Amino acid sequence: MDSAFILEWFRLADMDLALADHALSLHPQPLEAICYHCQQSAEKYLKGYLVYKGIVDPPRIHNLDSLCEMCEDFDAQFSKIMKPCSTLTDYGVQPRYPHEMEILESDMRKALTHAKQIQEFEPLLAARQQLKNEMQCENTSILTD
Repeated sequence: MDSAFILEWFRLADMDLALADHALSLHPQPLEAICYHCQQSAEKYLKGYLVYKGIVDPPRIHNLDSLCEMCEDFDAQFSKIMKPCSTLTDYGVQPRYPHEMEILESDMRKALTHAKQIQEFEPLLAARQQLKNEMQCENTSILTD
């Protein structure tokens, strides 16, 4: 398991969520873009977890329900974030095209809340911490060799 590679999935997920947060300061707020980045963030967290669990090439899909179910095969706690994943799934494709869906400010706020719930979900935090610890041990080992 390449800890740095897996952590890159999580770093990219963090970056998508940071972009969504930053876009809140724009006027007018790009609701579609914020929702899209929330979905992308969740997708990368879930795919990062799958890679962490040994799925070398996670499926190239945007359906968070399916990805969450795959994660649930490794840890039943993922059922706790199924609803946030379901809510975010539609934002993976439709907001990128004109007139595909109407997004309200309340939808965007919910998307941000759900993306942050996924970011702070305990099994994902634990995986990230373990990977960081492994990298720290690897770096320490290199220095002492």
